[in-house]
Amino acid sequence: MKAWQLTEYGEPEDVLELADRPRPTAGPGQLLVRVLAAAANFPDVLMCRGAYQVRPPLPFTPGVELCGEVVEVGPGVNGFNAGDRVIGSAALPSGAFADYAVMDAGLAFAAPSELDDAEAAPFLLTYQTGWFALHRKARLAPGETLLVHAAAGGVGSGAVQLGKAAGAQVIGVVGGQEKAALARALGADVVVDRYQEDFVAAVKEATAGKGANVVFDPVGGDAFRRSTKCIAFEGRIVIVGFASGDIPSAALNHALVKNYDILGLHWGLYQQVNLAAVRDCQVELARLAAAGLIRTLVTERLALADVPDGLRRLGAGKTAGRIVFQP
Repeated sequence: MKAWQLTEYGEPEDVLELADRPRPTAGPGQLLVRVLAAAANFPDVLMCRGAYQVRPPLPFTPGVELCGEVVEVGPGVNGFNAGDRVIGSAALPSGAFADYAVMDAGLAFAAPSELDDAEAAPFLLTYQTGWFALHRKARLAPGETLLVHAAAGGVGSGAVQLGKAAGAQVIGVVGGQEKAALARALGADVVVDRYQEDFVAAVKEATAGKGANVVFDPVGGDAFRRSTKCIAFEGRIVIVGFASGDIPSAALNHALVKNYDILGLHWGLYQQVNLAAVRDCQVELARLAAAGLIRTLVTERLALADVPDGLRRLGAGKTAGRIVFQP
Protein backbone atom coordinates (compact mmCIF):
# COMPACT_ATOMS: atom_id res chain seq x y z
CA MET A 1 0.00 0.00 0.00
CA LYS A 2 0.98 3.66 -0.34
CA ALA A 3 1.64 5.57 2.88
CA TRP A 4 3.26 8.86 3.78
CA GLN A 5 6.19 8.25 6.12
CA LEU A 6 7.85 10.63 8.54
CA THR A 7 11.47 9.66 9.21
CA GLU A 8 12.68 13.01 10.57
CA TYR A 9 11.11 16.20 11.89
CA GLY A 10 10.64 19.35 9.85
CA GLU A 11 8.15 21.11 7.64
CA PRO A 12 5.68 18.63 6.05
CA GLU A 13 6.70 19.42 2.47
CA ASP A 14 10.36 18.74 3.36
CA VAL A 15 10.18 15.57 5.44
CA LEU A 16 7.19 13.49 4.28
CA GLU A 17 7.99 10.62 1.91
CA LEU A 18 5.42 8.56 -0.03
CA ALA A 19 6.48 4.91 0.33
CA ASP A 20 5.26 1.41 -0.41
CA ARG A 21 4.56 -0.22 2.95
CA PRO A 22 3.12 -3.58 4.03
CA ARG A 23 -0.55 -3.40 4.85
CA PRO A 24 -0.96 -3.28 8.66
CA THR A 25 -3.05 -5.75 10.62
CA ALA A 26 -5.65 -5.25 13.31
CA GLY A 27 -4.38 -6.15 16.77
CA PRO A 28 -6.50 -6.90 19.84
CA GLY A 29 -9.20 -4.26 20.24
CA GLN A 30 -8.46 -2.73 16.86
CA LEU A 31 -9.93 -2.31 13.40
CA LEU A 32 -8.11 -2.30 10.07
CA VAL A 33 -9.84 0.10 7.68
CA ARG A 34 -9.50 1.08 4.05
CA VAL A 35 -9.13 4.84 4.14
CA LEU A 36 -12.01 6.51 2.31
CA ALA A 37 -10.99 10.03 3.34
CA ALA A 38 -8.38 11.48 5.69
CA ALA A 39 -8.79 14.93 7.24
CA ALA A 40 -5.97 17.44 7.62
CA ASN A 41 -5.63 18.74 11.18
CA PHE A 42 -3.24 21.25 12.72
CA PRO A 43 -1.85 18.53 15.04
CA ASP A 44 -0.66 16.72 11.88
CA VAL A 45 1.48 19.75 11.04
CA LEU A 46 2.81 19.92 14.58
CA MET A 47 3.62 16.19 14.55
CA CYS A 48 5.69 16.64 11.39
CA ARG A 49 7.57 19.44 13.14
CA GLY A 50 8.04 17.38 16.31
CA ALA A 51 6.19 20.08 18.23
CA TYR A 52 3.06 18.17 19.30
CA GLN A 53 2.49 16.71 22.76
CA VAL A 54 2.16 13.25 21.18
CA ARG A 55 5.39 12.07 19.53
CA PRO A 56 5.21 8.52 18.12
CA PRO A 57 8.60 6.85 17.54
CA LEU A 58 10.02 7.52 14.08
CA PRO A 59 9.27 6.41 11.43
CA PHE A 60 5.47 6.65 11.42
CA THR A 61 2.55 7.58 9.18
CA PRO A 62 0.80 10.77 10.36
CA GLY A 63 -2.89 11.56 9.98
CA VAL A 64 -5.00 11.59 13.13
CA GLU A 65 -8.54 11.50 11.70
CA LEU A 66 -10.38 9.58 8.99
CA CYS A 67 -13.44 7.98 7.52
CA GLY A 68 -12.82 4.37 6.60
CA GLU A 69 -14.37 1.06 5.61
CA VAL A 70 -13.71 -1.81 8.01
CA VAL A 71 -11.80 -4.65 6.33
CA GLU A 72 -10.55 -6.56 9.38
CA VAL A 73 -11.83 -6.83 12.95
CA GLY A 74 -9.21 -7.56 15.60
CA PRO A 75 -9.53 -10.04 18.48
CA GLY A 76 -11.89 -8.99 21.25
CA VAL A 77 -13.81 -6.45 19.16
CA ASN A 78 -17.59 -6.52 19.16
CA GLY A 79 -20.08 -4.28 17.37
CA PHE A 80 -18.17 -3.87 14.11
CA ASN A 81 -18.21 -5.89 10.91
CA ALA A 82 -16.35 -5.84 7.62
CA GLY A 83 -17.92 -3.24 5.35
CA ASP A 84 -18.97 -0.86 8.13
CA ARG A 85 -18.26 2.81 7.43
CA VAL A 86 -16.63 4.38 10.49
CA ILE A 87 -15.05 7.64 11.60
CA GLY A 88 -12.58 8.44 14.33
CA SER A 89 -8.94 8.64 15.28
CA ALA A 90 -6.20 6.60 13.66
CA ALA A 91 -3.98 4.52 15.94
CA LEU A 92 -0.49 5.85 15.30
CA PRO A 93 2.03 4.82 14.02
CA SER A 94 -0.47 3.56 11.39
CA GLY A 95 -1.99 6.95 10.59
CA ALA A 96 -4.62 8.08 8.13
CA PHE A 97 -2.40 9.38 5.32
CA ALA A 98 -2.26 5.98 3.66
CA ASP A 99 -4.39 3.49 1.75
CA TYR A 100 -5.07 1.55 4.97
CA ALA A 101 -4.97 2.54 8.63
CA VAL A 102 -5.53 1.04 12.06
CA MET A 103 -8.10 2.36 14.54
CA ASP A 104 -8.76 1.51 18.17
CA ALA A 105 -12.30 0.11 18.15
CA GLY A 106 -13.20 2.01 21.31
CA LEU A 107 -12.49 5.28 19.52
CA ALA A 108 -14.37 4.44 16.31
CA PHE A 109 -17.95 5.52 15.59
CA ALA A 110 -20.49 4.91 12.86
CA ALA A 111 -20.19 7.53 10.13
CA PRO A 112 -23.29 9.75 9.90
CA SER A 113 -25.28 8.57 6.89
CA GLU A 114 -26.14 12.17 5.99
CA LEU A 115 -22.49 12.93 5.19
CA ASP A 116 -20.36 11.67 2.32
CA ASP A 117 -16.87 10.27 2.98
CA ALA A 118 -15.10 13.63 2.76
CA GLU A 119 -17.62 15.33 5.03
CA ALA A 120 -17.52 12.48 7.53
CA ALA A 121 -13.71 12.32 7.85
CA PRO A 122 -13.33 15.59 9.83
CA PHE A 123 -16.64 15.28 11.66
CA LEU A 124 -15.37 13.90 14.96
CA LEU A 125 -12.65 16.43 15.82
CA THR A 126 -14.53 19.40 14.38
CA TYR A 127 -17.69 18.93 16.38
CA GLN A 128 -16.45 17.07 19.46
CA THR A 129 -14.01 19.93 20.08
CA GLY A 130 -16.71 22.53 19.59
CA TRP A 131 -19.33 20.71 21.65
CA PHE A 132 -17.03 20.08 24.63
CA ALA A 133 -15.79 23.68 24.52
CA LEU A 134 -19.20 25.31 24.28
CA HIS A 135 -21.34 22.95 26.35
CA ARG A 136 -19.25 20.94 28.77
CA LYS A 137 -16.75 23.71 29.57
CA ALA A 138 -18.48 27.05 28.90
CA ARG A 139 -22.13 26.00 29.50
CA LEU A 140 -23.33 28.16 26.62
CA ALA A 141 -26.98 29.13 27.12
CA PRO A 142 -29.66 30.19 24.61
CA GLY A 143 -29.64 33.95 24.09
CA GLU A 144 -26.00 34.39 25.05
CA THR A 145 -23.39 35.88 22.70
CA LEU A 146 -20.62 33.62 21.41
CA LEU A 147 -17.42 35.04 19.88
CA VAL A 148 -15.64 32.56 17.59
CA HIS A 149 -12.10 33.20 16.41
CA ALA A 150 -11.00 31.64 13.10
CA ALA A 151 -14.70 31.22 12.36
CA ALA A 152 -14.07 29.86 8.85
CA GLY A 153 -11.34 27.48 10.01
CA GLY A 154 -11.42 23.81 10.92
CA VAL A 155 -12.82 23.80 14.46
CA GLY A 156 -14.08 27.38 14.28
CA SER A 157 -16.52 26.56 11.48
CA GLY A 158 -17.99 23.82 13.66
CA ALA A 159 -18.25 26.14 16.67
CA VAL A 160 -20.27 28.64 14.63
CA GLN A 161 -22.80 25.97 13.68
CA LEU A 162 -22.99 24.54 17.20
CA GLY A 163 -23.46 28.01 18.64
CA LYS A 164 -26.38 28.69 16.32
CA ALA A 165 -27.88 25.27 17.11
CA ALA A 166 -27.68 26.20 20.81
CA GLY A 167 -29.64 29.42 20.26
CA ALA A 168 -26.72 31.83 20.73
CA GLN A 169 -25.92 35.04 18.89
CA VAL A 170 -22.68 34.21 17.05
CA ILE A 171 -19.97 36.72 16.16
CA GLY A 172 -17.31 35.25 13.89
CA VAL A 173 -13.81 36.68 13.43
CA VAL A 174 -12.02 35.80 10.18
CA GLY A 175 -9.10 36.96 8.07
CA GLY A 176 -10.21 38.12 4.63
CA GLN A 177 -13.39 38.56 2.64
CA GLU A 178 -13.45 35.03 1.24
CA LYS A 179 -13.47 33.62 4.77
CA ALA A 180 -16.03 36.23 5.80
CA ALA A 181 -18.41 34.88 3.14
CA LEU A 182 -17.91 31.34 4.45
CA ALA A 183 -18.65 32.41 8.04
CA ARG A 184 -21.87 34.11 6.94
CA ALA A 185 -22.91 31.00 5.05
CA LEU A 186 -22.32 28.96 8.21
CA GLY A 187 -24.85 31.16 10.02
CA ALA A 188 -22.77 33.71 11.93
CA ASP A 189 -24.95 36.71 12.87
CA VAL A 190 -22.04 39.17 12.77
CA VAL A 191 -18.81 38.63 10.83
CA VAL A 192 -15.66 40.65 11.50
CA ASP A 193 -12.77 40.71 9.04
CA ARG A 194 -9.83 41.29 11.37
CA TYR A 195 -7.83 42.77 8.48
CA GLN A 196 -10.31 45.63 8.21
CA GLU A 197 -12.13 45.89 11.54
CA ASP A 198 -11.52 45.83 15.28
CA PHE A 199 -13.41 42.84 16.68
CA VAL A 200 -13.43 44.36 20.18
CA ALA A 201 -15.45 47.34 18.93
CA ALA A 202 -17.70 45.07 16.86
CA VAL A 203 -18.50 42.87 19.88
CA LYS A 204 -19.31 45.85 22.06
CA GLU A 205 -21.56 47.31 19.36
CA ALA A 206 -23.40 44.01 18.82
CA THR A 207 -23.96 43.51 22.55
CA ALA A 208 -24.79 47.10 23.58
CA GLY A 209 -21.52 47.27 25.47
CA LYS A 210 -22.05 44.12 27.53
CA GLY A 211 -19.48 41.95 25.74
CA ALA A 212 -19.39 38.31 24.68
CA ASN A 213 -20.55 35.70 27.17
CA VAL A 214 -18.38 32.97 25.65
CA VAL A 215 -15.20 33.18 23.56
CA PHE A 216 -14.02 30.18 21.52
CA ASP A 217 -10.31 30.68 20.91
CA PRO A 218 -8.23 28.25 18.81
CA VAL A 219 -5.79 31.04 17.87
CA GLY A 220 -4.12 32.43 21.00
CA GLY A 221 -1.84 35.46 20.80
CA ASP A 222 -3.62 38.77 20.22
CA ALA A 223 -6.94 36.97 19.71
CA PHE A 224 -6.86 35.97 23.38
CA ARG A 225 -5.40 39.21 24.70
CA ARG A 226 -7.96 41.38 22.93
CA SER A 227 -10.83 39.03 23.83
CA THR A 228 -10.26 39.99 27.46
CA LYS A 229 -11.24 43.54 26.47
CA CYS A 230 -14.70 42.51 25.26
CA ILE A 231 -15.62 39.65 27.60
CA ALA A 232 -18.89 40.04 29.53
CA PHE A 233 -19.44 39.90 33.27
CA GLU A 234 -19.18 36.20 34.22
CA GLY A 235 -17.96 35.48 30.71
CA ARG A 236 -15.98 32.37 29.77
CA ILE A 237 -12.96 32.22 27.44
CA VAL A 238 -12.25 28.68 26.23
CA ILE A 239 -8.67 28.08 25.09
CA VAL A 240 -8.68 25.44 22.35
CA GLY A 241 -5.31 25.95 20.67
CA PHE A 242 -2.59 28.34 19.55
CA ALA A 243 -2.73 28.38 15.77
CA SER A 244 -1.04 31.79 15.77
CA GLY A 245 2.06 30.21 17.29
CA ASP A 246 1.85 32.71 20.17
CA ILE A 247 1.00 31.20 23.56
CA PRO A 248 -0.17 34.19 25.62
CA SER A 249 0.20 34.71 29.33
CA ALA A 250 -3.01 35.43 31.21
CA ALA A 251 -3.22 38.48 33.48
CA LEU A 252 -5.04 36.80 36.34
CA ASN A 253 -5.60 40.09 38.15
CA HIS A 254 -7.61 41.20 35.10
CA ALA A 255 -9.71 38.01 35.22
CA LEU A 256 -10.36 38.69 38.90
CA VAL A 257 -11.31 42.35 38.47
CA LYS A 258 -13.58 41.71 35.47
CA ASN A 259 -14.96 38.46 36.94
CA TYR A 260 -14.46 36.12 33.94
CA ASP A 261 -13.25 32.55 33.60
CA ILE A 262 -10.37 31.19 31.51
CA LEU A 263 -10.99 27.54 30.59
CA GLY A 264 -8.64 25.11 28.87
CA LEU A 265 -9.78 22.29 26.59
CA HIS A 266 -7.62 19.37 25.50
CA TRP A 267 -10.33 17.23 23.91
CA GLY A 268 -8.03 14.29 23.19
CA LEU A 269 -7.58 13.75 26.92
CA TYR A 270 -11.27 12.84 27.23
CA GLN A 271 -10.58 9.84 25.01
CA GLN A 272 -8.21 8.60 27.70
CA VAL A 273 -10.01 9.50 30.94
CA ASN A 274 -13.73 9.86 30.10
CA LEU A 275 -14.60 7.95 26.95
CA ALA A 276 -18.23 7.72 28.07
CA ALA A 277 -18.52 11.50 27.71
CA VAL A 278 -17.12 11.29 24.17
CA ARG A 279 -19.65 8.62 23.24
CA ASP A 280 -22.54 10.57 24.75
CA CYS A 281 -21.43 13.64 22.81
CA GLN A 282 -21.32 11.67 19.57
CA VAL A 283 -24.94 10.62 20.04
CA GLU A 284 -25.93 14.28 20.31
CA LEU A 285 -23.79 15.26 17.31
CA ALA A 286 -25.35 12.50 15.21
CA ARG A 287 -28.77 13.88 16.15
CA LEU A 288 -27.76 17.40 15.09
CA ALA A 289 -26.38 16.09 11.79
CA ALA A 290 -29.58 14.15 11.11
CA ALA A 291 -31.58 17.31 11.78
CA GLY A 292 -29.47 19.25 9.28
CA LEU A 293 -28.15 21.65 11.94
CA ILE A 294 -24.47 20.82 11.41
CA ARG A 295 -22.60 19.83 8.26
CA THR A 296 -18.83 19.80 7.87
CA LEU A 297 -17.41 22.66 5.82
CA VAL A 298 -15.15 20.81 3.36
CA THR A 299 -13.47 23.33 1.08
CA GLU A 300 -10.91 21.07 -0.64
CA ARG A 301 -11.04 17.41 -1.66
CA LEU A 302 -7.53 16.39 -2.62
CA ALA A 303 -5.64 13.24 -3.61
CA LEU A 304 -3.32 11.33 -1.29
CA ALA A 305 -0.38 12.73 -3.27
CA ASP A 306 -1.34 16.25 -2.14
CA VAL A 307 -0.79 15.64 1.61
CA PRO A 308 2.52 17.56 1.97
CA ASP A 309 1.26 20.66 0.16
CA GLY A 310 -2.09 20.59 1.95
CA LEU A 311 -0.39 20.42 5.34
CA ARG A 312 2.03 23.18 4.31
CA ARG A 313 -0.85 25.53 3.50
CA LEU A 314 -2.75 24.54 6.63
CA GLY A 315 0.30 25.27 8.78
CA ALA A 316 0.75 28.65 7.09
CA GLY A 317 -2.88 29.65 7.73
CA LYS A 318 -3.68 29.67 4.00
CA THR A 319 -6.74 27.40 4.16
CA ALA A 320 -10.38 27.67 5.17
CA GLY A 321 -12.80 25.02 6.40
CA ARG A 322 -11.55 21.46 6.24
CA ILE A 323 -9.11 19.91 3.76
CA VAL A 324 -9.64 16.21 3.06
CA PHE A 325 -7.41 13.73 1.21
CA GLN A 326 -9.00 10.79 -0.56
CA PRO A 327 -6.78 7.86 -1.66
